[in-house]
Amino acid sequence: MKETAIVDEVDTTGEGRAPAFSDLLATSFKIGIYSFGGPAAQIALMHREFVDEKRWISEDRFLHALNYCMLLPGPEAQQLATYCGWLLYRIRGGIAAGLLFILPGAFAMLVLAGVYAEFGNVPLVESLSYGIKAGVLAIVVQALLRVGSRALKMRLAWWIAAASFLALFVFGVPFPVVIISAALIGAFGLKGSAVRDPLAEESVRGSRGAGFAKTLATGLVVWAFPPLVAALVFTPQHVLVEISGFFSMLAVVSFGGAYALLSYMAQVAVETYGWMSAGEMLDGLGLAETTPGPLILVTEFVGFLAGYREPAPFSPLAGGVLAAVMTVWVTFTPSFLWIFLGAPYIERLRGNARLSAAMQGITAAVTGTILNLAVWFALHVFFADVALIDGRWLSLPLPNVATVDVTAILLAAVAAFLVFRTKSGVATVVAVTALLGLATRWLAGAI
Repeated sequence: MKETAIVDEVDTTGEGRAPAFSDLLATSFKIGIYSFGGPAAQIALMHREFVDEKRWISEDRFLHALNYCMLLPGPEAQQLATYCGWLLYRIRGGIAAGLLFILPGAFAMLVLAGVYAEFGNVPLVESLSYGIKAGVLAIVVQALLRVGSRALKMRLAWWIAAASFLALFVFGVPFPVVIISAALIGAFGLKGSAVRDPLAEESVRGSRGAGFAKTLATGLVVWAFPPLVAALVFTPQHVLVEISGFFSMLAVVSFGGAYALLSYMAQVAVETYGWMSAGEMLDGLGLAETTPGPLILVTEFVGFLAGYREPAPFSPLAGGVLAAVMTVWVTFTPSFLWIFLGAPYIERLRGNARLSAAMQGITAAVTGTILNLAVWFALHVFFADVALIDGRWLSLPLPNVATVDVTAILLAAVAAFLVFRTKSGVATVVAVTALLGLATRWLAGAI
């Protein structure tokens, strides 16, 4: 039987022919492979594939989905990938798109964590990452311009975006406070538009009552099953059980992205459990930034080292692999659940003008968030030393101009030329800048 996608019969602006399921798989895998550079770059890549090139999802619907994902704990880019898959093929589409976004990076991190545990840092990986980071920066800037041009159509939206950027970048305001404030300002200050969508209404009807309870119960069982098995087969004090409990807790409180949790995660992993040293934690963050997928995959590195050093009754390598798999499972499974529970209702909200205005406020704040990430990312790409001015009301990153990296700036300029002038694809930009980064580090004697 030929597979058919779920299409929007009412709001077709920007939406073309629905994809075959195999096309969704291929595109999702491509996004998973090239999703370097953190959430801003990953959202940019999804926007480019799903909205601009494939035209499977409209601009309005993509931003609506992004707004919801920004409200959730966990990696927003992975949740957005899941949501996009859900829009096209409901639960099986969401599972496929979400998994294919995670798996390439998770596999790469697993390999790198194993190499690190056996041999230490690998200069070749660091050199490739050096060029990739500079290239990804151009993709982030392109996303910022595209999202901003479509989201900032009212003066108040511009003010919300600017205030969000300053709140995050200069004053260190917690991310949830920024998003909730933007939603409230948007609800009462922006003009929303109502879009009636019979398909969304049907989805909500199908998700009410028993349907909602079934999805919730299934998701909780799937989430908890591996940790429960580990506790029964081994002991509640086994490292696999400790890992599952700790990272499950992080998965439900991780508002604002991985960086918001790094200090707490490092403190617990280093001081409480003794799984690793502080220096190894920083190495893990560096590896997470060099691999595709969400930055929160640094948790996989932590889990691997914990299992590698407390492997009984397995070998160190087997213990590390099992612990890494457990960490990925409990970290990302909740994100699928949030989407499958909430997406039908969020789609229904497109029919409410006041709530639509609130979502527009979030969209404006998201623009400021992407700008914050872009500037933060640029500072850490272009400067070797970035200090943090942390006062009572101020939390401002300040680069040491003496540590400017001219080579990184030149690589970013090459990437910008490829992105904006030649309109090159993500694969080309990543490949060219990775090879250039490798060449420059080799010439400098770093490898």
